[in-house]
Amino acid sequence: MVPSFGMAKSSALKVLKLSERRSEINPNDESGLILPQVLGNIEFKNVHFSYQAGPDSEVFDNFSLKCVAGGITVLVGPPESGKSTAIALLQRFYDPVKGSVSLDGHDLKTLNIQWLRSLIGVVQQEPVLFNTSVRENIAYGDNSRFVPQEEIEASAKRSNIHDFIKSLPQGYDTSCGTMENQFSSGQKQRSSHTSALDKKTEQIVQDGLHKALSGTTCLTIAHRLSTIQTSDKIVVVHRGKVTEESEMSATKLDPNDIFEIHGSIPMAVFPEA
Repeated sequence: MVPSFGMAKSSALKVLKLSERRSEINPNDESGLILPQVLGNIEFKNVHFSYQAGPDSEVFDNFSLKCVAGGITVLVGPPESGKSTAIALLQRFYDPVKGSVSLDGHDLKTLNIQWLRSLIGVVQQEPVLFNTSVRENIAYGDNSRFVPQEEIEASAKRSNIHDFIKSLPQGYDTSCGTMENQFSSGQKQRSSHTSALDKKTEQIVQDGLHKALSGTTCLTIAHRLSTIQTSDKIVVVHRGKVTEESEMSATKLDPNDIFEIHGSIPMAVFPEA
């Protein structure tokens, strides 16, 4: 009994110590610039980054990338090549060890972090629905204000899920917690405003999202040819470096070459000014 208590105490102390840790990047920091207008030009310049100390653990090794305002840039490459790390740095979950990440020429470290993150929408490959209503799950995308029902329904229609929601027992008031098993993966993703959809509706939703994202800057990590084909620029990332990039108009895709990609796909979006 005593040894078990000692082990439990030791484990509890480790958990408490972990809960008391503070991020080096304060998410509640109110200082920093708020740009009067956002164009959406993103640049990673000579970025070096590692999650752990040591020369053999570097994720980015002189990583440089430019995302033009209003364009769709797709990152492709093998697992653990640094694609998801680019999204994490863009949201300032981490800062580069060397180099910089900038928005419209301003280093992200000089910008107000709350304002910066409010600009970015991220969609994961495996979305999670909160244990609340469908309406609240959709409206959660903008928690800075009350989102009227008209906007919620308009968003659902653009994502081709409005009819399904209306067929639920309580429509938009249906709890996603109690209905979790009735949502397919594709339907969950559409509730999260993503485009990884079933084959039957994928093209319809891709076209709708392409129109909805007009004027925004998108940085996508792709593993599907359909995602790549709607992009403006394809960037191949391998071992923490950009090894190749090409404008989509000049690219011929072969499913058997480098574009047969593996991995997951978050998407960062800067809205139109």
